[in-house]
Amino acid sequence: MLRITLAQLNFTVGDIEGNVQRMVDAAQRAAQAGSDLVVFTELALCGYYPGDLLEEPGFMERVDAGIAALQEASRGTPGLHWVVGTPTRAQGPGKRLHNSLLVLQGGEVRITYAKQLLPTYNIFDERRHFEPGPDVARVLRIGHAQIGFLVCEDGWNDTVADYATNPFQRVADAAPDLVVSINASPSHIGKREVRHQVFGDAARRHGLPVVYVNQVGGQDQIVYDGASFAVEPEGGVVFEAPRFAEDVRTLRLEDGRFLAEDGAALPPVPAEGLPTMDFYRQQIVLGLRDYARRCGFRQVVVGSSGGIDSALTLALAAEAMGPENVVAVTMPSRFSSSGSVDDSVRLCENLGIRLHTHPIADLVAGYAAQFGESFGQPLAGLPLENLQARIRGTILMEYSNAFGHLLLTTGNKSEISVGYCTLYGDTNGGLGLLGDLYKTEVFELSRHVNAHAGRELIPQAIIDKEPSAELAPGQRDVDSLPPYPVLDQVLKLIIEGEGLSHAEYEAARAFSVQLQHDEAGRALVHRVRQMIARNEYKRRQAPPILRVRAKAFGNGRQMPIAAKYV
Repeated sequence: MLRITLAQLNFTVGDIEGNVQRMVDAAQRAAQAGSDLVVFTELALCGYYPGDLLEEPGFMERVDAGIAALQEASRGTPGLHWVVGTPTRAQGPGKRLHNSLLVLQGGEVRITYAKQLLPTYNIFDERRHFEPGPDVARVLRIGHAQIGFLVCEDGWNDTVADYATNPFQRVADAAPDLVVSINASPSHIGKREVRHQVFGDAARRHGLPVVYVNQVGGQDQIVYDGASFAVEPEGGVVFEAPRFAEDVRTLRLEDGRFLAEDGAALPPVPAEGLPTMDFYRQQIVLGLRDYARRCGFRQVVVGSSGGIDSALTLALAAEAMGPENVVAVTMPSRFSSSGSVDDSVRLCENLGIRLHTHPIADLVAGYAAQFGESFGQPLAGLPLENLQARIRGTILMEYSNAFGHLLLTTGNKSEISVGYCTLYGDTNGGLGLLGDLYKTEVFELSRHVNAHAGRELIPQAIIDKEPSAELAPGQRDVDSLPPYPVLDQVLKLIIEGEGLSHAEYEAARAFSVQLQHDEAGRALVHRVRQMIARNEYKRRQAPPILRVRAKAFGNGRQMPIAAKYV
């Protein structure tokens, strides 16, 4: 029998000392449970992903001190093996560091294994900092069991689809009784099911049980959902840790089967994960909570227009931070409808958050008058519309500076895609919550928020209202853009393509084929492509956005600004 403790923890990038303490606390719990090994996650010591911090003077010396502290702490748990992810120094040519797994026991380093497959695609850029490890398997006998080890990407290539090397096959050739994989696998819709499929297939092919331990928590735009799991060759995934929460859990492995800590059978794991909207809500809430906490913000501020985007942003912020830590500011102009102001009031009453009113009509008039006097022509049309957005953005930044609140921007993926936003106006802010949600998903998630609460948090009048920036008389989004149900299907295919789920991809592709049947449809698709291309410069200057889909703007989709697009 082997006892394994899965330590799914929320590590902070760069907080070596804090991360060490979290590991020590979890290891002590594992020792009390009589575990043979406690498994931490990829780069747990420094947090994933440290980026160019790895090149900062003194950083690796702090890592070395952290390893030494963990070794010393392991002396106090002599029967426990600590599986730790950390950078280590590489020897020979190439990059000077490895992304490594160490096994510590009784103050000694029993095994060092360097990650072989370094992802350099989508949001990943590990080859920038790390040298691949040698094509060898590392195994260790613990009691009567032989344990093999992998680091994240090393376990994803068992079909040899993406790399020439197959570390899973190599470790399987060493005939272990258990494979332990440490991971920092970012979360997006559908990722949980892909993990289960990949590692379930590998476990079945090789006849090996697998423990997969994953990081949890938000780090900049990326959220890690945890959801660590255990796989049996025949039974598939038989255990799963909670999503979006820390968890320290001990399992037994007896005769190739996983059991609960007390020897009882494990409850079945559902094949399907969270419903899509529930997933979006939980991922965004955790992402905001950790972003604010790690950046030193306790409160947030949002501009409340009375529209759906700001309403949903406020509702999610209230859940993440607590309503007492959320402030809304409504900034009516002469074009704002009374209904929008009333809707903001009702929304904030429902959420229990403070609402400040800061009218901008006089400010806009003053700017316009001075513009005419200085430049000899009246301010009108798009410049006047953008001025209103920029005045609002300036007021919100003033509030942020004066009171120390994090300003949340409210743009969604549809509008960001086609540039339906104002630089230095509604793009102002430190973080965007909705920037990876299409507009149709914003409406759907708003309805989910109300259903989850069991009451109307976001007023139905806001959900039913036709979208409008309210920057000109009678303005409607549909005057400038295709209807959102049409636009979103076109955007999904152009921006995400085969990165979509199978169902989403087939739906978007079928819709696109239908559009291509007539000249108007082809012209619409061409227009959308041009809008996406022309507005790359705006996206490059926008705040970071929380990623919930496989391909998000930011480091997930890297396009040139100055280029000729088809």
